[in-house]
Amino acid sequence: MHCVRKVTDDLYWIGANDHRTTLFENIHPIPRGVSYNSYLLLDEQTVLFDNVDWSACRQFLENMEYVLNGRKLDVMVINHMEPDHAASMAEVLMRYPECKIISTAKAFTFMSQFGFSVEGHECVKVKDGDTTSFGKHTVTYLTAPMVHWPEAMVTLDVTNGVLFSADAFGSFVALDGKLFSDEVKFDSEWLYEARRYYANIVGKYGIQVQSLLKKAGPHMDKIKMICPLHGPVWRTPEEIAYILDKYNLWSTYKPEENAVMIAYASMYGNTEAAAQALAVKLVEKGITNTVVYDVSNTHVSYLISEAFRVSHIVLASVTYNLGIYPVMHNFLEDMKALNVQNRKIAIIENGSWACKCGELMAKEVEALKGAVIMERKITMASSLAGDREAELDALADTIAQSVKAAE
Repeated sequence: MHCVRKVTDDLYWIGANDHRTTLFENIHPIPRGVSYNSYLLLDEQTVLFDNVDWSACRQFLENMEYVLNGRKLDVMVINHMEPDHAASMAEVLMRYPECKIISTAKAFTFMSQFGFSVEGHECVKVKDGDTTSFGKHTVTYLTAPMVHWPEAMVTLDVTNGVLFSADAFGSFVALDGKLFSDEVKFDSEWLYEARRYYANIVGKYGIQVQSLLKKAGPHMDKIKMICPLHGPVWRTPEEIAYILDKYNLWSTYKPEENAVMIAYASMYGNTEAAAQALAVKLVEKGITNTVVYDVSNTHVSYLISEAFRVSHIVLASVTYNLGIYPVMHNFLEDMKALNVQNRKIAIIENGSWACKCGELMAKEVEALKGAVIMERKITMASSLAGDREAELDALADTIAQSVKAAE
């Protein structure tokens, strides 16, 4: 049974939705699923833009056969060779032996590494500024190295302004019939998953994203629609401006909101109690955009996403084996790996004896570019006694003043 959506008069979404996979890239939870987007253009030549993960191959092939309606497939453009977008290419080439393949030189190297044989097919290696005409549609290619793989490119249809953006401007969450961003409540129901997708998949490569945005600058007035490989299609000027603004913020590591995240690691509830008490004091001081996370029970991908959103982070941890509590240490390592920058960070440390985690967390934070450690720190010995509430008040005052000053 086919499941397709028309994107433009002669362009069709022929991808698939996945609610069976629980971990994206076998690491990031996707409780609301994910889409694998593939697009088919019907021109004088038929053109497939990317394909799908192997798990969705059957639906994808049925969709493609339905839209082709007896026509052969002439061209396959591969913007990104990662297997969730290219694993079905062997099936495509087997069914359409005359299909030409267009991609970057590095992508063809990856095809060989993944064991996808292109022998017998015409292979066209493209670089920045190259163009191809498929009939009435002409496309131009822009390489996008390390957004987020080195072989990636984007393809702009200069005839109708459709940008096939590879993994850029994508999102977790299955489409489930709703192809376009204006068909969903994106800001309230999808944005956090788009941010989590960006922060964990592309977040490290802010410089490369900025490079792509600058490279695409001369073409911006031609872009009328953005078709990513995951998540909804962007089709109005307002929506395109919205997602471009988010990408510009995220890729320059500027806080998206003046907000506070309190991330705590607690063994027996005492560090948690201090974190919760601090949250109450912040809200009472008018900082209502405050969130609290237990790092032991929150997947680190959500923590990283929030680190990209907020301006201020409180790290509250117990000492463990004279070090940082392991899950908190993992969060800090991921913050470094994914290039979190320009945040103001406060520290609460706890230890029944030999309290070391605060000093060690500070060293980890110092490795984050542009991060500022707030001068006021709280040190707990097993628990925070009631007679030390003034210290918690002072920390809340310092954070609140800093947040308000940034508004």
